[in-house]
Amino acid sequence: QVHLVESGGGLVQAGGSLTLSCAVSERIPTINTMGWYRQLPGNERELVAVITSGGTISYGDSVKGRFTISRDNAKMTVTLQMNSLEPEDTGVYYCNLRPWGQSQYWGQGTQVTVSS
Repeated sequence: QVHLVESGGGLVQAGGSLTLSCAVSERIPTINTMGWYRQLPGNERELVAVITSGGTISYGDSVKGRFTISRDNAKMTVTLQMNSLEPEDTGVYYCNLRPWGQSQYWGQGTQVTVSS
């Protein structure tokens, strides 16, 4: 059973930065997509950023230019650097893994709170 272990959430003032990390507990297919989604209060889960094992990246419109996603294929980790955080970024952030040809996996979620 694959588990995704998230770390790095917390409380930060507007304009500040946080870094989220996610590690995969088991060996996974080489071809995969990893990334982050978030659920803001009262909203459905939405894309933050994803990165394929080949390095192709997609960002949600609201985070472009502020967030940066990266991954380490050898360590099976994905990192989200979040800069210029806004109160509107407050929510639960979920790590996601989609191995090619398999069902996707979700982390347990980590809370990000941005105070004004």
